[in-house]
Amino acid sequence: MKMRYPQNEPAVKLGNTDIHITPLGIGAWAWGDKFYWGFGKGYNSDDIRSAIQMCIDLGITFFDTAESYGRGRSESYLGEYLTSPRESVVIATKFMPYPWRLTKQSLLTALESSLERLDMDCIDLYQIHWPFPPVPIEVWMEGLVEAVQRGWTRAVGVSNYNPVQTQGAFNKLKDFGIPLASNQVEYNLLNRKIEQSGLIDLCRELNITIIAYSPLAQGLLTGKYTQDSPPPGIRRYRYRRETLIKIEPLLELMAEIGQSHGGKSLSQIALNWTMCKGTVPIPGAKNAHQATENAGALGWRLTAQEIALLDLASEKDNHRFG
Repeated sequence: MKMRYPQNEPAVKLGNTDIHITPLGIGAWAWGDKFYWGFGKGYNSDDIRSAIQMCIDLGITFFDTAESYGRGRSESYLGEYLTSPRESVVIATKFMPYPWRLTKQSLLTALESSLERLDMDCIDLYQIHWPFPPVPIEVWMEGLVEAVQRGWTRAVGVSNYNPVQTQGAFNKLKDFGIPLASNQVEYNLLNRKIEQSGLIDLCRELNITIIAYSPLAQGLLTGKYTQDSPPPGIRRYRYRRETLIKIEPLLELMAEIGQSHGGKSLSQIALNWTMCKGTVPIPGAKNAHQATENAGALGWRLTAQEIALLDLASEKDNHRFG
């Protein structure tokens, strides 16, 4: 029998809702995405099926996807391969406010399509993917309110919203008695902008859960990439040779700390750091091995001194690439 993550790891309350999620979830951006992640080259639908099953076996039951991931394939894979009772998992997806989507009806129509792909009658968490213009944030909040009223989603959130936008979304939803449950943003040791902008403090004050995407900096914090072996595809152009050289001291520190915790990997150190900061990381998992690796970040905690050392190491060379 496969080991579930330690039962002494408490669930996380999703904002001011009655939903509880695992302290670490799974991000499904790579499921079906050929353009950025190279789906079909090195991993396929069978790998995704095994990743989903392994997550369930390990007790990781919070899944985050989006209509734009793999042009809907990510949602479809989750709907098809998730064999566990739906009440035992928490599923989040996102609405993309493309420039040609101009009314709240666009959101409701998109949500209907997502529900169909996910094979669900009601989603647990529905989020606005980006605060793109030209449509005001208030219009999308009204769409989320109607989605809740129709019983199509249990909770609502946003993604990539700055402090001003987050406060505005919170205020609009509050007028209808609906809490803003979450804000999903990029957050990792190489991108700590939400600390500098005050967003993390605002979300704590308003009881908005921060869901941290790209907690492994798209693989850079795993140690698998070096100046001589850079990331493949588009990531090669985002993270250039000088970046990989620059982060080497941080990776060495992470490896040292990992050894003091019984041989924890770099990725497990990086994920644990984000949890220690009060966020819920959602690393990707292209296969069962990666799902198992992610689960190794649960059941223990970095010390206050180790967190301080990692903070310092990630700041002193200006490691902010997000």
